[in-house]
Amino acid sequence: MIEVPAELARIQSEVNGEEGRAFIAALPGRAERFLEEWGLRWTGPVMHGWSALVLPVVAGDGTRAALKLQLLDEESEGEGAALRAWRGQGAVRLLREDSSTGTLLLEWLDGAASADEESGSEGPGSAAEGFGGRVRSLSDVEDAREATRILAELMARLVAVEAPAGMRSLGDIAARMLEDVPDAVGELAREEDRRLLRDCAAAVREVAGEPGDRLLHWDLHFDNVLAAGREPWLAIDPKPLAGDPGFELLPSLFNRFDPDDVLWRFDLMTEVLGLDRDRATAWTLGRVLQDSLWHVEDGGTVLEEDRAAVGRMLLGRSSPRR
Repeated sequence: MIEVPAELARIQSEVNGEEGRAFIAALPGRAERFLEEWGLRWTGPVMHGWSALVLPVVAGDGTRAALKLQLLDEESEGEGAALRAWRGQGAVRLLREDSSTGTLLLEWLDGAASADEESGSEGPGSAAEGFGGRVRSLSDVEDAREATRILAELMARLVAVEAPAGMRSLGDIAARMLEDVPDAVGELAREEDRRLLRDCAAAVREVAGEPGDRLLHWDLHFDNVLAAGREPWLAIDPKPLAGDPGFELLPSLFNRFDPDDVLWRFDLMTEVLGLDRDRATAWTLGRVLQDSLWHVEDGGTVLEEDRAAVGRMLLGRSSPRR
C-alpha cells in the first residue's frame, strides 16, 4: 500500500478540512485502483505538491509515465481538457484521464538529473510534482531575466490556443471579485491598502466586459516549467480558465522577487505576447486583487507586501478611472 506523505496530509487537512481528510484517506485505495485498471507498475518514490500525489510508473508497453492523483475541485477540474487542447505543444502530454476523480496519466519528463543522484519526495509547491528523481525547473536557471524570457515565450504558445467549451471563465471570476471588494475593503486596517484595493477594482471594471477566450494556465511560474527531452521546457500543473492573457502575468513577477525587476519583466512579457499594455496592466491588477481578496478572506488585515508593491508600481503608470 502507498503511504501518503505526512506533509500532504497536513496541507489537505488545513486547507480543505473534512474534504481534504477524506481525500487523503482514499488516496492509497485510489492509487491501487488505477495502477491495476491502467496496467501500471509503480517504480519509485512518491512525490507531491500542495494538492496532488504523483507516482512514477511504467505502463504495460514499457512507457514511462507519471500517475497524478488529486482532489477534484474548481481549479483542477479542467486540467485534462487543457492538456488535450495543448496537445503537448509547450505543455506536458496527457496520456489518460479519469474525469470522475481527476486522475491523470502524464508523460514522463526526462529532463531530470542523472538517475544515480539522490531522489525522493519533494516538498509542497515543488515543481517536481510527480516526475520522479531530481528535476530541473526554470528556478534553476541562474539568470532570472533569461528565465523570464523563456517563460514568456512558452506562455505565448499556450495562450495562442482558444479555451475549450465549458472552461471556467475569467468573466465570472472578475464579477465575483468585484462583488467581494466592499466587504474586503472594510476589513483592511490601513487606508493605503483600502485605496489600492479600490484602484485595482476600478481597473478590472474597465476591462471586465471583454474577459477574453484564450486558454490560460493561471499558475505559470518558474517552478511549473520543467526541463524535458522532446522540448527544452514544458509547462505542468495548469489550473486553467478561459480569459485574457494579461491575467497570466502576475505569478512570474514574484519568482525570485526583485522590486527593481518587476516593470522590466512586465514589459518583456507584454512585448513577447503582443499584448496591449493598458489591458495587460488592468488584468494584472485584477490578479493582485484576487490574491488580496484571498488574503483578507484568510484573516489578513494588511495586504501582502509583494502584491501591494506590484500593484502600486503598475498603478503608477496608469491611473484607472473611478
